[in-house]
Formats: sequence, C-alpha cells, structure tokens
Amino acid sequence: MHPIIYDVAVSIDGFISGPDEDISAFAHEGKVVEDYEARLAGYSVAIMGRKTYEFGYRFGMTPGQNPYSHMKTIVFSQSLHLPANSEVQIQQKQDNALFQNLKKAAGAPIYLCGGGAFAGSLLTSGLIDVIRLKRAPILLGSGTRLFGPTSTPAQLRHKSTKEYDGGYLLQEFEVSR
Repeated sequence: MHPIIYDVAVSIDGFISGPDEDISAFAHEGKVVEDYEARLAGYSVAIMGRKTYEFGYRFGMTPGQNPYSHMKTIVFSQSLHLPANSEVQIQQKQDNALFQNLKKAAGAPIYLCGGGAFAGSLLTSGLIDVIRLKRAPILLGSGTRLFGPTSTPAQLRHKSTKEYDGGYLLQEFEVSR
C-alpha cells in the first residue's frame, strides 16, 4: 500500500495561505521549490478538495483541467461540476474504503494537495500517513489553517529535517496510529 502524504508549505504560525487565500509570502523559486517540484514526480495520484482545485483558476487553470498532468487527480466535492471531458475525477464521498483501495491501487505515494478542512477531515479519519511541511520563516496572522478548524490530536514521529537558505525547513513526520 502506498501512503497518503500531506506535502504542504506552512507559515510558522500554522497557515497554508494568508487572508483571501494569499500565498505570495511563500517561496516561488529557489532550492526549496526545486526540491518540491522534484518530489511531485514521485507521486502517482493527487487528491484535493474543491477549494484547492478552484484555487488553480487564479493561475490560468480551466475547469476540468488536470493541474498535474503526470498523475491522476481526484477532487473531493459535493458541489463542483466540471465539463464532460474533464481530465480530473470528481468524488463526492470521503469514504474510508475508497481511500484504502486508492492506497492499494496507486503506483506510488499519493499527494494530498492543498489542505485546510480537507486535510483536517483526512487526519481525523486516520488516513494521512506522512506529513511533509515546508516551513516558511513567515507569520501570516490569519488565513487557511494547516488542518482547517479541526483540533484532532495526533502523535507524529519525526523522520527528517532539511534546512534551506533563508530559514526554510523541510520537515517530515510519520503519523502514528
């Protein structure tokens, strides 16, 4: 079975975006971004919620377009409607059996893209296996929290930390069960 990996940029105060979903304070170039792009090549499936998918429209993505052409993308939403020729799959229910089957069928690790409330619901359900935090040396003050409004406690086992210039850290944790 392949793990679900939450690979996400986060501020020191725990936000994955600032007010109005602003991500401009995070790095958009440099070694930390190059390493992230290299990690993307190792995932076989991307999963995300509707808000993360629609966020791509701000950057020129069109409805139905796959933001990660090299991997299957599944958007979990009860309200998103896409064209019949959509390159992404819509899944209306967050069923634990579906995620277990996805982990079995995936050819490589599964990328949990974005996060917030969707990541929080997966954490609550015990479905996230690994958390990779690209910790940015910024304070956003408000915005979208790493796990949305959830306060589900979880034990993590530190696997590694990599330091980057400018104070960025890549930290990897295994979620204990």
